[in-house]
Amino acid sequence: MTEEKLFHHQQLPGAKFHGCGLVQAEFDNVDMSQSKFKGVNLRASSFTDINFQGTKFTNVSFANVSIEDANIDGLTIFGWNITALIKDAQKGKPPN
Repeated sequence: MTEEKLFHHQQLPGAKFHGCGLVQAEFDNVDMSQSKFKGVNLRASSFTDINFQGTKFTNVSFANVSIEDANIDGLTIFGWNITALIKDAQKGKPPN
């Protein structure tokens, strides 16, 4: 039996996902600003039209994850500010 994990048109600012499996979950048009993911398996999940502003990911599996049309301002993965990395890469700077 397969349990579908569909998050469509949800308002989830500040949500906390800890130690859970969200394999093949679908997030479509979801506000996940300031959310926290810790110890989460997101393998083969998809994120479309997502607000990840200020969201933090720690110890998360991103294998085969698809992210399209996302606000990543302030997004942090394993302590790396993704927006700053992208800006530095565009300027040709190596990561700190």
